[in-house]
Amino acid sequence: MKLAFIGGGTMAEAILGGVLAAELADPSDVAIGEPVPQRRDYLSERYGVHTHQDNLKTAEGADLVVLAIKPQDLPVVFGQLGGRLDPSQAALSIIAGARMSTLSQGLQHDSVIRVMPNTPAQIGCGMTLWTCSEPVAESQRAMARSMLSTVGEEIYVSDEKYLDMSTALSASGPAYVFMFVEALIDAGVYVGLPRDMARTLALQTVYGSTRLVMETGKHPGELKDMVVSPGGTTAEGLQALERGGVPAAVVDAVNAAYLKSIRLGQG
Repeated sequence: MKLAFIGGGTMAEAILGGVLAAELADPSDVAIGEPVPQRRDYLSERYGVHTHQDNLKTAEGADLVVLAIKPQDLPVVFGQLGGRLDPSQAALSIIAGARMSTLSQGLQHDSVIRVMPNTPAQIGCGMTLWTCSEPVAESQRAMARSMLSTVGEEIYVSDEKYLDMSTALSASGPAYVFMFVEALIDAGVYVGLPRDMARTLALQTVYGSTRLVMETGKHPGELKDMVVSPGGTTAEGLQALERGGVPAAVVDAVNAAYLKSIRLGQG
């Protein structure tokens, strides 16, 4: 496949690395439009791909044109690419909050794919939810699916409303997890553990617990109950979390992010 990336940031690089590692495209078939000269030089030297300052030139001849820019940069890109994409091309957006109707109108283009990845894609462990407009061809959908699968798990949905929900849960979710991990490490230090030891204990605990849920298929509540002994230390700790409102705070955080995503989509 031939790919064009409009924007050469962290997520674009993650997808690029996955695609090249899976040999879905040759470096010579990839072009990246990036305004920062130092970043262009890095991407060209590191991956052997074409880099340009001109986004229109970047998009020429690509099967998929990946929009990997900040939401505030969309008007500029619309001005550069609007009405200039070939009907045979599909535009694939990883821009948070940008609805397919907004993308289609701004680009003056009917074939639009909306994607919501997350940062673990950088190590091939991402979670991506995606959808597309009706005019997107089956071959283009297959290309999108194969590309996204190189950076982790992917789920296609037919209703765009789930993209805002996944933004709040899986896209923002790593930040919630990082905050919890940081708190676990600090808690270990607080009770007397050396920081490097607390870090190792916390990271392996979170990693192992996640793997246990995934590999056993058991409900998290069932696994939680297996850890809790009557009148024991875990029961005491869980009560402290309940008193602190942690479960409700997680729900509130996801809902707040969801509502924010909706507002972003409304402009």
